[in-house]
Amino acid sequence: AACRAAAHRTLSLTVTQVCLFLPFPTVLVTQVEVGAWTYHYGDKSDYSWELARNFCRSFYTDLVAIQNQGEIAYLNRVLPVHKPHYWIGIRKINNVWTWVGTNKALTKEAENWAKREPNNKGRNQDCVEIYIQRKQDAGRWNDENCQRKKRALCYQASCQSSSCSQRGECVETIGNYTCDCYPGFYGPECEHAVKCPALATPARGRLNCTHWHGDFTYNSTCSFSCNMGFVRNGSETLECTALGQWTGRPPLCEVMRCPKLRGLEPVLVNCSHPLGSFSYGSVCRFRCTQGYFLNGTSRVQCQPDGHWSDKMPACQGTLFCHVLASMGSSAFPLQALCRSETRG
Repeated sequence: AACRAAAHRTLSLTVTQVCLFLPFPTVLVTQVEVGAWTYHYGDKSDYSWELARNFCRSFYTDLVAIQNQGEIAYLNRVLPVHKPHYWIGIRKINNVWTWVGTNKALTKEAENWAKREPNNKGRNQDCVEIYIQRKQDAGRWNDENCQRKKRALCYQASCQSSSCSQRGECVETIGNYTCDCYPGFYGPECEHAVKCPALATPARGRLNCTHWHGDFTYNSTCSFSCNMGFVRNGSETLECTALGQWTGRPPLCEVMRCPKLRGLEPVLVNCSHPLGSFSYGSVCRFRCTQGYFLNGTSRVQCQPDGHWSDKMPACQGTLFCHVLASMGSSAFPLQALCRSETRG
């Protein structure tokens, strides 16, 4: 019944009393709301530092992590006086004062110790309490033995697993959070990815891209390949960087070239070049001057691998024909060639 009769009163913030069913003895918990970020403390039971942290982590985020002087001033203003004070989320780990929620060392700039603290009085003062509305050193910290019993001062983070689009670090602020975006992302929630200039399919080639965060954006990768008979001049793969630039220039697809052919009498050559001089697809035809006959192919073509389809032929002269004639019927096929050339 006491849980249902929750009390409400208005400060500059809302203060609500709620009853939780805990693995600890039943306690009355006070919640102080600041927009999306809320502070919580149990106002009936005190705990050792470890149990206080277990309490906070079981139902909220953790023992409070102090972000700045504004938060300290706020806590000192709205929290009620309680002796023996409140535990916060700092502990000495390997002799270094550490924010336990982030496992980050306490920096010199962030220190807020009371006068002549920390002093490790009596030794084993490895945990930290905050003085609330104390006549001296209000809002400041004191190192204390972790087994002492104090109130658990907890917070419920406004940062959630989906905050900052999972593309940045969520930084708690009073009443809200900000996003420290990872390289390659921007926007209030890091919802936008940096864009690179769009790439075009190369002439006589192909473009294949993978876009993780949108077309031609950070981390997009594009691979280039060329059609048969063409060779890539440049990088095979480009990646869009966090600066909005590609890792290189787009490559070109250049036609494959074959060795040049030259006709020297008595060999006559006539070539056609649809894609460039002596390049893929070029065709060369051969014939001989009068009095000679062609020994070999009469036509070659430049192949996709840059080689001709056959060897260059030769032209045989009249002396060779006289030798063939003396060989009799065994050289009859070649003799016929000589007769046709002679007639031509």
